[in-house]
Amino acid sequence: MAKLDSKARLRWACRRGMLELDVLFMPFVEEAYDSLNDDDKATFQRLLAADDPDLFAWFMGHEQCEDAELARMVKIILDRVRV
Repeated sequence: MAKLDSKARLRWACRRGMLELDVLFMPFVEEAYDSLNDDDKATFQRLLAADDPDLFAWFMGHEQCEDAELARMVKIILDRVRV
């Protein structure tokens, strides 16, 4: 995935076809993305390149993401929602 260098492009990439993903990604981008370090920002952008069915399975706990960095980012997002 090409680097998402503007916040507007990042917001657009966060708009998914599933409400369950939108309610996770949109607040995360607005409230937490800017505080991530550059590596985590890149990981988040890579996460956005995943297919919606995979994202849904990871975030709903139906499957474990095999990519350790992506799995860590899923956990960061979920932990933030659970606070």
